[in-house]
Amino acid sequence: MGRADVPKALSVAKLRKEYGGKAAVEGVSFEVGRGEIVGLLGPNGAGKTTTINMVLGVLQPTSGTIHIQDLDLAAQRSAALALTNFAAVYSPLPGNLSVYQNLRVFGLIYGVKSLGARIAELLEQFDLVKYRDVKCGVLSSGEQTRVALAKAMLNRPHLLLLDEPTASLDPATARDIRARIREFAARDAGGVLWTSHNMYEVEEVCDRVLFLARGRVLLEGNPRTLPGEHGQASLEELFIAVAREPLALERS
Repeated sequence: MGRADVPKALSVAKLRKEYGGKAAVEGVSFEVGRGEIVGLLGPNGAGKTTTINMVLGVLQPTSGTIHIQDLDLAAQRSAALALTNFAAVYSPLPGNLSVYQNLRVFGLIYGVKSLGARIAELLEQFDLVKYRDVKCGVLSSGEQTRVALAKAMLNRPHLLLLDEPTASLDPATARDIRARIREFAARDAGGVLWTSHNMYEVEEVCDRVLFLARGRVLLEGNPRTLPGEHGQASLEELFIAVAREPLALERS
């Protein structure tokens, strides 16, 4: 995953988020290396989206630290966030703007240099040239996902955050999206933090997984070998065990 002296794309230490005295995320620590795809897994309510929103600067942690490429998010917010980007199925781009208009607006927000050339490059890369002037609201879900990923690549992020990026996509489109994200990690050496409930997808794409339960990292390891280490036949069986019996797994 690169040399030891290369800063991590993301380093999270003792991250905690409380709501009314109750912890949604409780002392979470992990890292994402450059060129590494890390799956953030767990049942609904485990703290995945809360964690991602803290890394995005949308939520302020109750305590703990977040470093993006060695930049402290709390102290160097603008510089740190300039190195990140985000895509999620529940966060579509404005449907009344065309593909080109969306990319231009977000490119200006991110201060992308040579923006016209960068947009042309991404339209080509994500097979969106013919949709350049089409409003995003009339595109298929797969086409909208490609636009969202093109937007997420605009600033050549060091850290890409993906929350259920292939949810509701057909298998062929989802496979295409996975391939594009793997290509980003390999070619641009970007770190990726990826949440998904599709364990087949996770096993195919992720270099490492973190299982969250009740706001804590319960298990961590290679998605292809981790189930066997905990007496489970598959990653899906391990996911179900984490959801049903987290305390038993914590003791194992």
